[in-house]
Amino acid sequence: MQMRCSQLQSRRARIHQQIDKELQMRTGAENLYRATSNNRVRETVALELSYVNSNLQLLKEELEELSSGVDPGRRGSEAVTVPMIPLGLKETKELDWSTPLKELISVHFGEDGASYEAEIRELEALRQAMRTPSRNEAGLELLTAYYNQLCFLDARFLTPARSLGLFFHWYDSLTGVPAQQRALAFEKGSVLFNIGALHTQIGARQNRSCAEGAHRAVEAFQRAAGTFSLLRENFSHAPSPDMSPASLCALEQLMMAQAQECVFEGLSPPASMAPQDCLAQLRLAQEAAQVAAEYRLVHRTMAQPPVHDYMPVSWTALVHVKAEYFRSLAHYHVAMALCDGSPAIEGELPTHEQVFLQPPTSCKPQGPVLPQELEERRQLGKAHLKRAILGQEEALRLHTLCRVLREVDLLRAVVAQTLQRSLAKYAELDREDDFCETAEAPDIQPKTHQKPEARMPRLSQGKGPDLFHRLGPLSVFSAKNRWRLVGPIHLTRGEGGFGLTLRGDSPVLIAAVIPGSQAAAAGLKEGDYIVSVNGQPCRWWRHAEVVAELKAAGEAGASLQVVSVLPSSRLPSLGDRRPALLGPRGLLSSQREHGCTTPASTWASPRPLLSWSRKAQQGKPGGCPQPRAPVKPALPSSSKRPGWL
Repeated sequence: MQMRCSQLQSRRARIHQQIDKELQMRTGAENLYRATSNNRVRETVALELSYVNSNLQLLKEELEELSSGVDPGRRGSEAVTVPMIPLGLKETKELDWSTPLKELISVHFGEDGASYEAEIRELEALRQAMRTPSRNEAGLELLTAYYNQLCFLDARFLTPARSLGLFFHWYDSLTGVPAQQRALAFEKGSVLFNIGALHTQIGARQNRSCAEGAHRAVEAFQRAAGTFSLLRENFSHAPSPDMSPASLCALEQLMMAQAQECVFEGLSPPASMAPQDCLAQLRLAQEAAQVAAEYRLVHRTMAQPPVHDYMPVSWTALVHVKAEYFRSLAHYHVAMALCDGSPAIEGELPTHEQVFLQPPTSCKPQGPVLPQELEERRQLGKAHLKRAILGQEEALRLHTLCRVLREVDLLRAVVAQTLQRSLAKYAELDREDDFCETAEAPDIQPKTHQKPEARMPRLSQGKGPDLFHRLGPLSVFSAKNRWRLVGPIHLTRGEGGFGLTLRGDSPVLIAAVIPGSQAAAAGLKEGDYIVSVNGQPCRWWRHAEVVAELKAAGEAGASLQVVSVLPSSRLPSLGDRRPALLGPRGLLSSQREHGCTTPASTWASPRPLLSWSRKAQQGKPGGCPQPRAPVKPALPSSSKRPGWL
């Protein structure tokens, strides 16, 4: 045990050294990328950044597996399964929230920014922890909690004319090229991307050899697809290739294809009982054909520009190999159904058109049902085995052309194992006196009993309280509103009471003031919000609590502080709204070449380059709270009837 622990410690130390080396190389490449204006040099540096980014993702994944007790060298030794494609997380640099938030709290909210030092430290600690989340549900909750805090910050501190003046620096997940913006939407979009990427890593880590593990993998890939769909629909003008609409569409298709593959794996019966059921084998064949069709669609998307320019070549090749492999696997299962499956009752077999696609030269169906005669079944099964062998050999050939970064390649072992089974079965069916030419086997009709659907991420599971809730309810106390603090005002009780009507909760609104009353004489006005009673902050108090405190004041009266909402006007910005990318010419040497075209009018627009569509966000789970920004104070609705005090 001591030797085992010593070996693990040595491996961790070696991985940390390699990570430090890659980070130093990335820093040097990033500095060169900033400084140079030569297009050829920038393209070379971008390629180097992509390679360093891939190495960092692999090293961090290996380190995470060591920390969780999984030995990467022995992974897959018990059950050989087809590897999945997990996405690497976007990386970011440290950020100082203290200065801009304290300045904004002091200038706009009229409070001491230093008194919110604990909240700011908690926000910075949450962001620091979010940079290295664990590859499990706890990591998802951490990312979701930070994302929800960003939504609160957006609703409370930002306006269309105001930014925090911070640069949010993130590295592209696919290319490793850095990009930065002042827009908080870039930070939100990057965190949302990492939520989807973490779902892919959780799905790829599941043990899909059992039905339960395959079901969890399907759920994870569906959540990843829904996250990328949400990102694509609500964010625009992304400064990095991984968040462009074309990339997100390709990633969404890839996740749905991998979910469909997990559905097939969850249906696969044990090898001992697989050949016995003809109908089960035919269903597996159509499921495999469905997976192949999904991967062919993904491969067509990845092979076309602009996605082809920045999608990893190994991913495109792996998708192509999987498309060929599952198409050959569909023919293999049909051959097993025809040759080894027990003849079924006539009514139980599906019709020929339900299982096979008709060849282009066929003018009429080839028969109502599958062949019943033993020799016909053997000949058709042999034809399907031939296509299965050719497809598996093609998959192996494509695999040799793919540069695989992992030392242990499971896909080649899976395809080679299936090819050996196909060759053995073909040799069993082949006869010396069989001089008949093998007919061309028809294609398999894709069909699935469970079509995966993109599912939205559970953004509400990590939703906690607003860190800056002490500033007051967002309906009033946000940067979108302007107000004036009045008081303290000493209010005494007259013969008819205080002479005012209260309505609403959090904060309580002065709905009406009787002319000539004690409230009018004290300077209270209709539309003011009560924020303090007798020195106690009451911004979050309910209507009954404020009324009870005023009634308990007696003849001595009460001391009130109120805020009067002012007409909205343009507020000065804390920083330049123009988004900044690394380098004098943007993200890459040619944004048009890499699918990151930026409209010319965007630079002159006051809106950020990466914008969040609030209209599309409404109705989405986990969206940021929508503050009410009244220009003129309106009477809030309340179930309580107003009463004169």
